[in-house]
Amino acid sequence: MFTKEFVKERSDHFENLPAQDLLKWVYQNFKNVGFTSSFSADDVSIIHMIKEIKPDALIIFIDTDYHFPETYELVKKIKEEWDINLKIIKPLITVEEQDRLYGEKLYEKDPDKCCQIRKVEPLKRVLEELDVWITGMRRDQSPTRANIGKVETHRLPSGKTILKVNPIADWTRKDVWKYVHENNLPYNPLYDQNYLSIGCAPCTRPVLEGEDERAGRWAGKGKLECGLHTFTEKE
Repeated sequence: MFTKEFVKERSDHFENLPAQDLLKWVYQNFKNVGFTSSFSADDVSIIHMIKEIKPDALIIFIDTDYHFPETYELVKKIKEEWDINLKIIKPLITVEEQDRLYGEKLYEKDPDKCCQIRKVEPLKRVLEELDVWITGMRRDQSPTRANIGKVETHRLPSGKTILKVNPIADWTRKDVWKYVHENNLPYNPLYDQNYLSIGCAPCTRPVLEGEDERAGRWAGKGKLECGLHTFTEKE
């Protein structure tokens, strides 16, 4: 469906253009499009852009059952006030069922397994319904994201190939907050407590002075990614 030449040309074309230009191109040319959002400041910025381009665009939130109360409150606020088309997807098993199967606090004993159950598996299901997957990834977030393109193709475990679009790949954290403040966007109050990357409550702590933006995620576990952006095969 997407040749390497096409993807490279599109990625190069949008590299130095505003994120909105890439989003407009996506919504003008594809139907089955979804934006997976954790409702980070990055993602809220993209939702704001998308809302102005395609008000009924599909926004997807993975509810792991482990999010901070502040995150759930922000999701509720934006859904109601912005009237977004929000699809909430959940794991196949509850936390209680997971505890019975694998023991309590799996996130401490085997965080990769916990992420697989509560994040990756739900995402795999929803991506099978899409042709284009929009994300809020940025190159400056961590070494594992340093080389992402604006437009990529990824193969799912099922063999299906989808277009993965990273409209703010070239933004910095400062760019994100500039957009948030200029547009008076709501954001998670945990940022004001030095949580620079906000995931599940049991696996997220504030970032210390001089640490990487994602250093507060799975601290001490040697883990940089939850798996949402590593289970697909970049083509």
